[in-house]
Amino acid sequence: MTTPAFNPRIETNPNARSAADRAGILEDPGFGNYFTDHMFLAEWTPDRDWHDARVVPYGPLSLDPATAVLHYAQEIFEGLKAYAHADGSVWLFRPEANALRMQRSAHRLALPELPVDWFIGSVKALIETDREWVPTGEERSLYLRPFMFASEVFLGVRPSQHVTYSVIASPAGAYFAEGVKPVDIWLSSQYSRAGFGGTGAAKCGGNYAASLLPQQEAAANGCAQVAFLDSVENRWIEELGGMNLYFVHSDGTLVTPELSGSILEGVTRDSILAIAKDLGHEVVERRIAIDDWRDGVADGTITEVFACGTAAVVTPVGKLKWDGGEVVSAEGESGKVTADIRSALLDVQYGRAKDTHGWMTQVL
Repeated sequence: MTTPAFNPRIETNPNARSAADRAGILEDPGFGNYFTDHMFLAEWTPDRDWHDARVVPYGPLSLDPATAVLHYAQEIFEGLKAYAHADGSVWLFRPEANALRMQRSAHRLALPELPVDWFIGSVKALIETDREWVPTGEERSLYLRPFMFASEVFLGVRPSQHVTYSVIASPAGAYFAEGVKPVDIWLSSQYSRAGFGGTGAAKCGGNYAASLLPQQEAAANGCAQVAFLDSVENRWIEELGGMNLYFVHSDGTLVTPELSGSILEGVTRDSILAIAKDLGHEVVERRIAIDDWRDGVADGTITEVFACGTAAVVTPVGKLKWDGGEVVSAEGESGKVTADIRSALLDVQYGRAKDTHGWMTQVL
């Protein structure tokens, strides 16, 4: 079956916020607090493939209590941003990479794969409809959340025969309102984020739900994030609850945990592989033992540690704490390599530097 051409209908929201209300929100949007006037929706069934693409007024979804996703968590999502450039144009950063990752996630969760042109088209359609919601200013962006879920009303344990895809958008301010400061990380010794052969490489809600209890443990110990080890040997570093990790060595080499099947292949992580090389660093993907982190920071072999992801971009790590000890990699401010990589990435996203990798896609 051939997927129909992408041709969404547009239904304008008669109750859209006033320009004054919108301006007030955009002045200090925070992150994930407010949503634009419209959302995108489409449906999938085996007999019709993807169909009924539409932009409609933002509002609640009506779900039957027996909707499959509520019982079996068959759902996936993505996260990407639209950036306003100084000339008034609006751009997306590597949307094709998000589209392809969503296809991989869909395959793992037995969901239908959304064609790349539908993914990018849906995001563009929403941005074009809600163009006035794209913030301007330093580190401000429109965060986009595409997601897909099993919407069949059925309680049998099998892949859903009806799937709903949606995109919502939220204006986002600088993730760090008071500037980029090192964050402390708690090492989870009791819990794993994902297991061998599981869904760790897919961007699905269950992975994040599994991180919430250890995240509470991290907060109780004064930490902003939790670091997870592999579920087999409880030795190899995987990732944080929602970000990938990089380690800067004294010789300038950057090392990041290699993809294991239980680590999410972050778009920001992948972009840094290229940016670090552009800045003259050797980049290595390999397994990293937790003792390498602790001992490397203690003896100076590791000079900086940072986390990366779509929301916060690049975040310096201050301390690694565990039950009975801690090791400090940064105090008060970001290290030079971390800061340079963060600046280089943001400069491309906001159009201040040449896009040598062809990562940016113009929307408006």
